[in-house]
Amino acid sequence: MRKSLFSLILLASLTLVSCSTIMNYIPGVYTIDIQQGNIIEQSMVDQLRPGMNKRQVLYIMGSPMLNNVFHKNRWEYLYSNQPSGEDRVQKQISLFFENDQITGIQGDFRPSTVPVIKTSSETTIDVPKRDLEKTLWEKITGLIGYDELDATPKTDPKKSSENNLPL
Repeated sequence: MRKSLFSLILLASLTLVSCSTIMNYIPGVYTIDIQQGNIIEQSMVDQLRPGMNKRQVLYIMGSPMLNNVFHKNRWEYLYSNQPSGEDRVQKQISLFFENDQITGIQGDFRPSTVPVIKTSSETTIDVPKRDLEKTLWEKITGLIGYDELDATPKTDPKKSSENNLPL
């Protein structure tokens, strides 16, 4: 009886230990980054101001992750990131509305009082116009004296004035 009880306890403990994963502790095994929800950044929250309507908030923050049926005036934004099997980091923000205008913010982010200055990461470069060589067809038609824009032969003004002498 004692042997069977001991073997049963040993078997149960081995099955419980086998439920834990050893994959997190094996070196060299690649695990992917897991991102879920709406990406929430401080720069996005800084753009929110009291009195903004829901369309403006949708433009800045995107559609909410949770739109509660019982609380139509509360939008929930959740973001979860678990980089390469490390501990999960979760951030959330709740936006409260009255009369379709934002009245409150609650969660891990707070809007700053400093105005948002958008810096452009794009630069404009003026490229000078290239002098392209003429194509073979343009060279041939240039020898004959035809213009590209119209198919009439070019004439020199000196020759045309010599031919049109008054009688």
